[in-house]
Amino acid sequence: MELAPDPAILLELIRARMPFGKYEGWRLTALPEPYLLYFRRQGFPNGKLGQQMALALEIKTNGLEPLIRELAAREGQ
Repeated sequence: MELAPDPAILLELIRARMPFGKYEGWRLTALPEPYLLYFRRQGFPNGKLGQQMALALEIKTNGLEPLIRELAAREGQ
């Protein structure tokens, strides 16, 4: 069985921005990997933001950024 990512979740991730801290205003998909790794060690924020940050880290660590760039380009982001 092949798993396909949910485009709606990925589009929300592409549009999401960091609401606080050193990278406030940055798109979550643009956050540096070491910053996301820090949050994984310390604990991601609760709720949707934490879920999106964890997903952004998974995308980066698994080399899936081209998928995100392609989707963002198609959506004009």
